[in-house]
Parts: sequence; structure tokens; C-alpha cells
Amino acid sequence: MFLINFDGLDSKEVFRWFSEMSKIPRESGHEKEISDFLVKFAKDRNLEVYQDKENNVIMKKKASKGYENIKPIIIQGHMDMVCEKTKESKHDFRKDPIELIVEGDILRANDTTLGGDDGIAVSMGLALMDSKDIEHPALELLVTTAEETGMDGASAVTGEHLEGKTLINIDAEEEGVFLVSCAGGLNTLVDFDIKKEANNNETLKIEISGLKGGHSGIEINNQRANAIKVLGRLLYAVKNDINIVCIEGGAKHNAIAKHADAVIAAKDINKVKSVIEEAAKNIKSEYRVEDPDLKIVVSKSDNAKECYTKELSSNIIDFMMLSPDGVLYMSRDIEGLVQTSANNGVLKEENNKLTFTISIRSSVASSSNEIALRVESAASRTNANCKRTSEYPAWEYDANSKVKDIALQAYKKITGKDAKIEAIHAGLECGILKKPLADVDMISMGPNIWDVHTPKEHLSISSVDRMWKVLKELIVNVK
Repeated sequence: MFLINFDGLDSKEVFRWFSEMSKIPRESGHEKEISDFLVKFAKDRNLEVYQDKENNVIMKKKASKGYENIKPIIIQGHMDMVCEKTKESKHDFRKDPIELIVEGDILRANDTTLGGDDGIAVSMGLALMDSKDIEHPALELLVTTAEETGMDGASAVTGEHLEGKTLINIDAEEEGVFLVSCAGGLNTLVDFDIKKEANNNETLKIEISGLKGGHSGIEINNQRANAIKVLGRLLYAVKNDINIVCIEGGAKHNAIAKHADAVIAAKDINKVKSVIEEAAKNIKSEYRVEDPDLKIVVSKSDNAKECYTKELSSNIIDFMMLSPDGVLYMSRDIEGLVQTSANNGVLKEENNKLTFTISIRSSVASSSNEIALRVESAASRTNANCKRTSEYPAWEYDANSKVKDIALQAYKKITGKDAKIEAIHAGLECGILKKPLADVDMISMGPNIWDVHTPKEHLSISSVDRMWKVLKELIVNVK
């Protein structure tokens, strides 16, 4: 059922397909249902279609009359989405549809992420493949999986079924900015073996909430508070007087941690509570501009029979203080661009281990390696294990790119405004796809989408409409 009426828009078919996709669960790592939906879409229209073992989908559409001699154009996006919700929400991302809400020019979801990242790309691709009246060269729609958890889908693309020489990635989130380069990165997993001892002391619970969070690449430059790092500072203030009972924080490696909790045991809980609350006042003052709604609550907790050993508690707290986070280096080549950053994304207890997931991004490979070495050094000094995972390369700027100039012209024609060519500190699949598609000219574009990877994610309806028109103008001018 099409819940929202966009009939007055040129992009009404884009929103129709976005609405249809919003009914289908597509959390990263659980894309089989949406992947099969895409395959059925192609087969129902007699389009050539391929589905690989990673559930990536490629579908092909023949050129319109008069465009047969132009090399195919690849339209590319990812089908998975970050699944975040408010604490109050009872939404089940494995089975419940995303509830779409329109407020003026804004499309958002009801207390969950919207999935505009990157459902809009797939919806635009489907609208092109479904259209009977849009002129175009041969089109190849490449829709990948697991982009949000390490770009595993893109890593599995071989180029075997792709003939296009121009690729338009629709995963950027600022209208009028065309991306031609992105950061590479990796995740570091640091785990502590949990060792416990009997606890005879009273306990306190520390709860950190109210943070804006956000995308750990795009919004890292906003200097927002990271709940895991805030918790580390509070615990360090009372390190010598406490044992950790349990601790957790964050939700996704590529989202700035919005919440963190810990239960601690202490002989003198009144003293510890007083010290933490004083430290909390200072931290809240530091972030009064970037995160004015930061909440730090310290309250009495049910007593626990066991707690982490004193040595383990101290090591964990020391690591939380030592772990790099936030903007680390700015680019020497591009003014205002973050070169290197780290994000303490997830802190989770599982299978008798406490694991930190720290996402590192950089447009300079040696700098990324340096930060990974810092994490490994901190892990070594605190008796933790550390390994690197999900490494992906940077997408390097190509001064000879032709599609970037065509994109600027298309945007100017549609909007009357000048667009910009920029690099981005987030990871894009273009970096990975450049390996199997080395001679393909690439660009990334998209409409205005804000607060991605958070329950506040929202997009501009009119911006989607404009960028849809730009996309149509762009594909008929690629030669």
C-alpha cells in the first residue's frame, strides 16, 4: 500500500518505490528478503538480472532509441540500512515496516532510522528501470549489501556482469555537492577476557543519554560527544575506588555512540557518586553547545553478587581513556577536510568477552595505520587482544574525470545554481569498486539527508525531486 501521496512530484515513482522498500526489512547482514524483491522486480519486467552469493543484485536495461551507441551507465547504491531506534520505540527491524511520516518538505520515520541512506539510491534506480518514457543509454543497476557494516557486498563485486564505463553512486547526502574522493578505513576489535570475583559492596548505575550521535564520517567534524568516551572519563575519576559490574555502549561501528551505561561496585558509594557527579558537571559544560541535551544520571542499583576483578576493571578504564577518538588530523591538501579520525562505536559484553569496536577512517593509508597502531599499543598495555577487520581502500581523486564536469553542467541546468566538487571523510563503495572497475569514471551524488544513522534521520522531499531531475539530465549527456 502506498501510504503517502507524492503525485505532484516529478519524482513520484522514486517515492513509490521508496515506500515499497520501506515495508521490507533490510538491516545490514539480513538483506535476503530485499535482495529477492529486487530480483523479482527485474524478472517481472524481463530485465537481465544476476544475484550473487552475497545477495548483491545487478539488473540491466537496454538503451532507449538513439542511445544504443553509448557505453552503459552503472547506477549504484546499497540496499541495507542502519537500524537505530529511540529507547521508547518497540519497532522490530527484522519484521516491522518503517513507518513513514511527512512534515512539510521533510520525510522521516516514526522513532527509527528512515533508511534514506541508501534507500533513495535504490528507489531512483528502480524508477529508472521501471520507466517507459525516460530516455537513457543502456543502464546497469548495481545494488550491494552490507555497506553499513564493512562494505562486504561491494568487496564481492567482480565486474563480471558489468560493462558500464561510467558509475553514478547515489550515496552522498548533500545536494549540490558531487563527491570525487573518499576516505578509506578499517575497524579495530579490542577484547578483554572477563574475569569476575565475589562482590560485597553496594552498586551504582551510570547512564549517559541524550546525545545527538550521528554518522562517524560525515558528522565527526561536529565534535559531538561520544558516550563511550564520556563514560570512560567518569570511570577514570573513580578508578581506584570501584569495580565494574557490567558495562555497554553504542550500537554501530559507524555511528557516534549516543548512549552508554555501567554498573559499578564501591565500598563508599556516596563518595563515588559525588565525584562522578562533579565530573559530569564539567563534561556537560564542555559539550553545552554541541550536545546540549547530554544527560548523565547516577543512581543506586540492585546489588550484584559478582563484579569484574580489580585488575580487569582498571585495565578497561585505562583503555577507555587511551583509545583515540574524534578528529585526529585535518587534510594538508584540501582545506576543511578531515583526514583521519577514530570512532569508539560499540562496547559490548558477549561470550565472556568485553569488546570495543573502534572505526578508523583516513584518506591517507599510512595515517590510518598509525591510528590502528595506537589502538593496538593501548590494547597491549592493558592486557587486551586486538585485531583489524573490514579494511577498505580510499577512493583517490581523478583529475581527468569527465563525469564530474557533466554533473556540474546538469545541476546548473536543472537548478540554476552552481554545484561543488568535493572529497568526503566517510567511506564510499566507490573506493572498493575501483579495484574491479579500474577504468570506470565515477562520481557520487545525492539529495539532502540529515542525521543519518540516528532515529532523527530525515530527508528533503524537494531535494530528492531536484536530484532525480539532475540524474535524468546527467545520464543522457554521458557520451
